[in-house]
Amino acid sequence: MKSDKRNQEPQFRGNTARKCEPQAAEGRVSEWLQCDNMHHQWLLLAACFWVIFMFMVASKFITLTFKDPDVYSAKQEFLFLTTMPEVRKLPEEKHIPEELKSLAHQGCSVTVGWVAFLTSQLGRSFQTAWLVQPLVYMERLELIRNVCRDDALKNLSHTPVSKFVLDRIFVCDKHKILFCQTPKVGNTQWKKVLIVLNGAFPSIEEIPENVVHDHEKNGLPRLSSFSDAEIQKRLKTYFKFFIVRDPFERLISAFKDKFVHNPRFEPWYRHEIAPGIIRKYRRNRTETRGIQFEDFVRYLGDPNHRWLDLQFGDHIIHWVTYVELCAPCEIMYSVIGHHETLEDDAPYILKEAGIDHLVSYPTIPAGITVYNRTKVEHYFLGISKRDIRRLYARFRRGL
Repeated sequence: MKSDKRNQEPQFRGNTARKCEPQAAEGRVSEWLQCDNMHHQWLLLAACFWVIFMFMVASKFITLTFKDPDVYSAKQEFLFLTTMPEVRKLPEEKHIPEELKSLAHQGCSVTVGWVAFLTSQLGRSFQTAWLVQPLVYMERLELIRNVCRDDALKNLSHTPVSKFVLDRIFVCDKHKILFCQTPKVGNTQWKKVLIVLNGAFPSIEEIPENVVHDHEKNGLPRLSSFSDAEIQKRLKTYFKFFIVRDPFERLISAFKDKFVHNPRFEPWYRHEIAPGIIRKYRRNRTETRGIQFEDFVRYLGDPNHRWLDLQFGDHIIHWVTYVELCAPCEIMYSVIGHHETLEDDAPYILKEAGIDHLVSYPTIPAGITVYNRTKVEHYFLGISKRDIRRLYARFRRGL
């Protein structure tokens, strides 16, 4: 019997071993699958970290390109300064609900939330028939509000509503309109529109060119000519607008108009202002040519330019910033037009002001408002990186 038991034990152990072999194999497969799964997860995690790392490197590269132009060539820095966003062609305007027009005329910023609310209240026709075009103008106003609220930009974006600013704003009491003039953006044509509205001339075509800028003959009162109470009343209740342009192209236009061609024969620019800039900012004292664009850029980019501005007086209006001219953080404007989209903006402004049936903006010559990148590159290519950086620091919040 004992012998039989001894003979059976190995057999039993052999059977047990054979039974455990499949289980062990299954365990090894399961373990291998788990390991393989973990391997894939680690690879995925590593790939994610690599993508994040590359994104951080790219972001740092972009930041360095913007903040430290000395690391790169003058051409790269210049391209950054002159890059213009694509200008959208605005669709034909449709009916604008009076509720929203009232908000816009008061200078209210209309957010996406407001748009969604008005769409829900006024129906889909509001969204599809009207929303697209006015949203462009709302975005411009919202951009100003955001800049004005940024404490880091307070020194660049805020300016007192001084007599200098009030002198820039022309009044049309008959139609309750205020226009802040910003030279080199079609300002002359807008003054002609207001002259006709004020009744000084029956039509734009009949206004002599020498009268437009003669403030004793053009019938355009300045806001500074009213009492404080009357000024505040008009600022709060009138339709207010001004026009902006790419700051660097505007500076080129001002330089050419005042120091090169001087079509209106204003000799003080060449004989008084130009020599003052040359004495202070020309590096090569043996150079005998008249004022050059690089002299002009050094003057504008100098942080201590104001002492010279005081000597030049109101003539500086042709190149100071829009903030200094129109105080957009202190005055709640109804519409801000762009010189680059003036073909669309001018009719929109006239309609919003309620005067489109009374006067039309003069015909705009083809191509005159198009941003000319080639011209800007040509003028700035010979300017040092240091001078470009200084100029950009002053005009970077050009609207």
